[in-house]
Amino acid sequence: MRVDIHNHTTLCNHAEGSVGEYIERAIELGIDLYGFSEHAPMDFDPKYRLEFGQMQEYEAQILAAKAQYKDDIEIVLGYEVDWLPGHMDERVLGADVDYLIGSVHFIDKWSFDNPEFLGGWKERDVDEVWQAYFEAVEAMALSGKFDIVGHLDLIKVFKYLPKGDIRLLARDALQAIKKSGMALEINAAGLRKPIGELYPSKMLLEEAYDMGIGITFGSDAHSVEQVGFAYEEAVSLAKAVGFGKAAVFRNRQRELVNF
Repeated sequence: MRVDIHNHTTLCNHAEGSVGEYIERAIELGIDLYGFSEHAPMDFDPKYRLEFGQMQEYEAQILAAKAQYKDDIEIVLGYEVDWLPGHMDERVLGADVDYLIGSVHFIDKWSFDNPEFLGGWKERDVDEVWQAYFEAVEAMALSGKFDIVGHLDLIKVFKYLPKGDIRLLARDALQAIKKSGMALEINAAGLRKPIGELYPSKMLLEEAYDMGIGITFGSDAHSVEQVGFAYEEAVSLAKAVGFGKAAVFRNRQRELVNF
């Protein structure tokens, strides 16, 4: 089964292409289960996400597409939710969706992966940033509010790498992910970024496998051309590590499928 569960729409204000175009491209690629997980609204950083007043429009649009294309592909509905204590909203956390992706894009409200704020890296100790990042991932996992961990090592995006062993930095976060029962996505977007590799790295994926943490797949598409991006590479990495099943979600219930 070909799974691509992390993708966006124009409602996030930084994507291109219609919902139908994304789905038709997924059908062309032979994807069996395709998920939309728009950047959830919150009262911070509104430029890069839909508004609360657009939630009903977004959900209705995806559900209509799900019905329209039901004979050709399975469409699932979710949100990608930023872990930012004090700014998450029950309207999102309690939404009637198939899954929620929990992602860390902010450290103390600094958008570390946004090129607009790249200068922030020069003002901070890289090792301390990595430590703070994985502490945030750990807290996100322990909250029990999410089904999938978004791009586990996103912090590597601009190639500011720590001196210490990344496996040790990520250990507590991985243990929290295991405890929470969350799945870890293999996210292809890293191949389109300066780091030039999948999220997570093979090294962290091996740690996850040894701990019995499950995986899923996402191209993190923000354009039609990115649908299914580097899927074969992601699958090859997963199989090389030892994985043979991927997690999919329907109505917040997890199921494992062969890939």
